Amino acid sequence: MNLKSLFTISIAASFPLLAMSLPVIAQTSDHHVRFPHYTVTDLGTLAAGNNSSAFDMNNVGWVAGSSNLVVDGPQHAFAWYGHGPLKDLGTLGGSACPKCNSGADGPNLFRESAVGSEISTPDPDGEDFCAYGTHLQCRGAVSRNGKLIALRNLPGGGRNANAFGINDLGQLVGFAENGVRDSTCASATPFQVFRFEAVMWEPNGEVRELSPLTTKGDTVAFAMGMNDLGQTVGSSGTCATQGLPPANVTGLHAVLWERDGSPTYLGTLGDATHTAFNVASSINNRGEVVGTSQFTDGTIHTFLWTRDTGMQDLEPLQGAFATIAGCCRNINDRGDVDGFAVDGNGSHAVVWIHRQIKDLNTLIPSDSPLYLLTADSINNSGEIVGQACVLPDCSQLHAFRASPE
Repeated sequence: MNLKSLFTISIAASFPLLAMSLPVIAQTSDHHVRFPHYTVTDLGTLAAGNNSSAFDMNNVGWVAGSSNLVVDGPQHAFAWYGHGPLKDLGTLGGSACPKCNSGADGPNLFRESAVGSEISTPDPDGEDFCAYGTHLQCRGAVSRNGKLIALRNLPGGGRNANAFGINDLGQLVGFAENGVRDSTCASATPFQVFRFEAVMWEPNGEVRELSPLTTKGDTVAFAMGMNDLGQTVGSSGTCATQGLPPANVTGLHAVLWERDGSPTYLGTLGDATHTAFNVASSINNRGEVVGTSQFTDGTIHTFLWTRDTGMQDLEPLQGAFATIAGCCRNINDRGDVDGFAVDGNGSHAVVWIHRQIKDLNTLIPSDSPLYLLTADSINNSGEIVGQACVLPDCSQLHAFRASPE
């Protein structure tokens, strides 16, 4: 499983029924909403790989994600610029680290991508910050002008960081260790030793902390998405309750950080004192936020937050126990949202239009060679990217792009 695929299923993975087996399509009412039909493009893999996923896409249809190079091999970040094969963005470990992994988000309109990459140095405390199981140190990076450039860590002794988003201004967001040891961190994220902070990297390389909600007693935070105004969203909590993406995406408080770094608590669909699934994942240029919150009956729902309405529940897929807007640009400027839903049969890519939901697999040709598992980004043209399994046996997982007809 690759980097952000771990993110997209990690909340639902708390339930033992989740499996990547071929799902049975769940139906839901259209409520008079006219959903488009889509043409699906298989983006393939790097080299001789069998596993790829598209995590993010910009408004001209350029795509970023990760793919392995050989079957069961390490993952490399890739970019795709609308034609031709996937472009390997490499790792910060380079040729000296053939087992290093990386994954990418973006690209922005300047072909820059946000990258989380391992380096060849083992973590001296055994942390696994990038979540590949290698226990190598992890760094945030930017792919710029064909080169992978490491981003600064926070001062204070933290070794690890991860970049999860980039905007057209060249700002990047993610999270980084702050050097404060906390013995409770491993209870939420295995092997984790240090606390971590949401961060923003400016185009000049400056790194600055986005503070957790200290008014609620929070000590750690992570940032998942941002818009072109420099607004950022993520989650805040304590190290004992706050998981570390991409493998342990849990959080007490969904948060919006303004351009100046001031945090706003977005609320919850359930009881924030007893649930750990409150994460804001994406924000559009209108300031509308989507994310995940545990509903009052214990199921996991997608929310839509606006300043006028606050947090509202988006329609779940019928029969699903988790309906999730995961990562990384899940809401466009029209207010369309994409994500995935999980029921007893597996995962289904979904789309919300006018706040109503549809399984994407019902909107593509019935003879498609792909079954769409997750939808991870939607642009202003309504194009969607994510991960699909290749039929008939789903032995391979491929990145896809779905374009409305």
